[in-house]
Amino acid sequence: MTTTSDSDDQPARVPIVCSACETTSRIPLSDVADAIERHNDQLHDGDDVAEVDPDVADRIADLVATELGLLDDAE
Repeated sequence: MTTTSDSDDQPARVPIVCSACETTSRIPLSDVADAIERHNDQLHDGDDVAEVDPDVADRIADLVATELGLLDDAE
């Protein structure tokens, strides 16, 4: 029998950081772009201040590059 926890039913949440506001929040993946744009428009006159946590963005980029075989020739 397979069981799922409540967390399995929740959408993936991505950490968003804003260095100017010194805040961090976790946003459902499907809402990330809109949430960042809305935050920056409302609080920073549209400047790109809030962003996906850079450590997470770098890790995702590494995973994608590995999956696409882009890092195979780097060694």
